[in-house]
Amino acid sequence: MQPSYAQNLGTGGIEHGFYGSMMQSLGACVGSIGMIPCCPCPNPFKNVDQGSVGLVSRFGQFYKAVDPGLVKVNVCSETIRVVVDVKIQLTSVPRQTVQTKDNVSVDVDSVICWHVVSPYRAAFGINDVRWALVERAQTTLRQVVGGRVLQSVISDREGLAQEVAEIIEATAEKWGVAIESILLKDINFSIELQQSLSSAATQKRIGESKVIAARAEVDAAKLMRQAADILASPAAMQIRQLEALQAMARTAGAKVVFVPMNLNTMGSSGMDSVAQQIAASVHADNAEAGPGPATNAGLLSSMANV
Repeated sequence: MQPSYAQNLGTGGIEHGFYGSMMQSLGACVGSIGMIPCCPCPNPFKNVDQGSVGLVSRFGQFYKAVDPGLVKVNVCSETIRVVVDVKIQLTSVPRQTVQTKDNVSVDVDSVICWHVVSPYRAAFGINDVRWALVERAQTTLRQVVGGRVLQSVISDREGLAQEVAEIIEATAEKWGVAIESILLKDINFSIELQQSLSSAATQKRIGESKVIAARAEVDAAKLMRQAADILASPAAMQIRQLEALQAMARTAGAKVVFVPMNLNTMGSSGMDSVAQQIAASVHADNAEAGPGPATNAGLLSSMANV
């Protein structure tokens, strides 16, 4: 609900002389007749809409504020001169071209959220409170933005708006107005500045991606080094030799000679002993059948398969 702004300065201390008293009495009589429906005399009752406050003046002098509803006034001496809107209002501040501390021109759009807390001050203390707030906001915005560098204006919008609101609040309070907040709608730059900022951001992202890729290569090299150390162990070599023998056995059209051996000796010396055993067995077979080119070719083929 709307808070009450009713205020009565009292009528006992107001002196208007003989003429004022006569007009006051005449207005009371005419108003009493005007309360009758369809009577041509002025009706003394006036309505004040919700969300507003009526300021009643007698002979031009303010003496009371009334809340929304039906208000009785003297038709000859009193008038509701001003009806003040006490709802929260949003006022757009025209776009301002401001030069920052590092000599960069920016265009700033902002909005003021405010409401009246003292109808008397807002109506009689200043000519146009809305126009005054806009002008005050423009001046303060130029002052605050001009004292900051471009990076601070972009990254700290909330702090900038809060600083402007704190400066305006002290002056607005004297006008009977409370500042709810100041919002920065948009900050625009020139096309050249936009291209420069975009290029700088792109180069920064490219540099970060190169750093990430270099770190990944370093990690991969470390892992490959660890894998090489593990595969160079005797146990890993034996496993790989067994896998090679299994692959040879599965090959189609190849002769596989199984020679009893000790897998622990399967190194370079072990392979030499295997070759000697195969050569000896082949030589013994050829001794019975007689040596020949086919025998030598078979020996070479056997050695190649091993």
